[in-house]
Amino acid sequence: MKLFNEIKTVLLDMDGTILDKYYDDYFWEIYVPQKYAEKQGINFEEAQRILFSMYKAEEGTLNWTDIDFWSGKTGLDIFQLKKEVEHLICPHPDAEEFLKVVSSNGKKIYLVTNAHNKVMELKLKKTGFDKYFHNLFTAFDIGYPKEKIEFWEILKEKLYFEPDSSIFIDDTEEILHTAKLAGIKLPILRAVSSARSVPRQSKQFLTIMKFEEIFHL
Repeated sequence: MKLFNEIKTVLLDMDGTILDKYYDDYFWEIYVPQKYAEKQGINFEEAQRILFSMYKAEEGTLNWTDIDFWSGKTGLDIFQLKKEVEHLICPHPDAEEFLKVVSSNGKKIYLVTNAHNKVMELKLKKTGFDKYFHNLFTAFDIGYPKEKIEFWEILKEKLYFEPDSSIFIDDTEEILHTAKLAGIKLPILRAVSSARSVPRQSKQFLTIMKFEEIFHL
């Protein structure tokens, strides 16, 4: 537990890292296309084709997770639709125990997410996880998505932490690369983002299947 003992700050992604990403995958890949097809009077496959093309064009930008942007693009009330399927919001089975152990060890825990603030609040209210975090930072608070180095530079201005004694866990390798460039000592990949996804193994970053692996570093 030597390395874990030296860690002072734990930065955690939300979707796919502490929460099962199935909710988001189902929402954007199935539920929104269903509603869009109904609104446009087209079949489901055509709605998926149109929407997936729209999604692709905004990947890696703030628009990617901006529910107001997508409401404007689709003519649908995206936040209302999010609430309609909120029963699918579900933590990873080991997430809460990890948060409890880390917080009881006196370490600072911060949520850093690309999610829209209203969506983050919906998910934290559903799970009750907000009580474990010392602070919450969204891409919309910062003005850049986590894929951009500017996110991390501004985060370091807003939040005093020592990158050398910090870990950051995320389910997206591109974001881990940027965090490493910003000086985060130990970026870690969460191998399973959704209970229905295939585990991934990074060639460049420490990869964990379960949070308990952190305690044995």
